[in-house]
Amino acid sequence: MRRTLLVAATVLVLLTAGVSAAFVTGIGPFSDDADDSDEPFPTQTTAPPDDGDSGDSGSSDSGSSDSESGDSSSGDGDGDASESESVPPFGVVVDNIEKCGQTCRDVTSTITNQQDADSSGVTVYSRIFVGNSTDPDDEVWRGSQAVGDLAAGESYTTTKRVKLSYSEAFAVRQADGWITVQTTIETDDRTLTYTEQRDVA
Repeated sequence: MRRTLLVAATVLVLLTAGVSAAFVTGIGPFSDDADDSDEPFPTQTTAPPDDGDSGDSGSSDSGSSDSESGDSSSGDGDGDASESESVPPFGVVVDNIEKCGQTCRDVTSTITNQQDADSSGVTVYSRIFVGNSTDPDDEVWRGSQAVGDLAAGESYTTTKRVKLSYSEAFAVRQADGWITVQTTIETDDRTLTYTEQRDVA
């Protein structure tokens, strides 16, 4: 009787250890379904949403020197120049988030071309990181959407399913519910990256 109890206890301990290891490492039924997470991301630079020119695919220095020289040469156009600089070339808005499971959300978002000119070859890349940084080791989700051409003022809306493994969801919980969302908009003539922190707890 004692030997049977010892064997049962040993099996239970090993089973618990195996399930715990699978949970922590995100393998087996706890794995992440994102199979494209090894693909390269178009840019690692960031630009705040209120300053789209500094995130241009050209160097940040040339973008800021262009705006400085533009400000100094147009004395009576300062009001118009500052208004156009305060509006980013693209607006990204999260319209709706619907629960599709314990660690799954359907996220509907809209991108709007806020420029006076058309944009061609638009692709939107998004990454989600645990916490308040963009450390590649903290990435828990990535996705992309080919938009194509966006006329001036035109919008494009799409819904993406964001599924995290249990270990990734646990990591978000350990970061007090904070995530960092990095959105990169790549067009034929520029690449802009916006970074935003969100509390999803």
